Amino acid sequence: MTQECAVAAGCLDEAKPLVVVAAAIVQEGRLLVVSKKAAPEVFYLPGGKPDADERPLEALVRELDEELGVCPLAPRFLADVEALAALEGVPMKMTVFEADIDQIPRPAAELADMRWISGSEPDVRLAPAVRDHVLPLLRQSGLIAS
Repeated sequence: MTQECAVAAGCLDEAKPLVVVAAAIVQEGRLLVVSKKAAPEVFYLPGGKPDADERPLEALVRELDEELGVCPLAPRFLADVEALAALEGVPMKMTVFEADIDQIPRPAAELADMRWISGSEPDVRLAPAVRDHVLPLLRQSGLIAS
């Protein structure tokens, strides 16, 4: 559904961006990214939309458990990223936390795949928010090599 169609149908308030929370999980210099069954060719950070009564960290814990069967350890705010949502094609505000995880992740729920990337893989299509905002921040902080 295009943004214009969603607005016309009343499914989307044009003034409000899609709000999501996500985890930047880096191990051994590689970032964990996931793809969804709805768009298996595009890789995102794990996470999702908070429920109406959830705080960002509560949503992050729930989403990581549902998607990967993991719990975030010592989550730290990394950034608020504003970009176009890759799947929905609408403005998005993504709160990103850097976090470790308590065990080996396993894709579940709506996920199609997961990969650990350096960010320079030619065969991995990253969502714009990851490619243009999160990877540069992680490189700048030294968590991923430039």
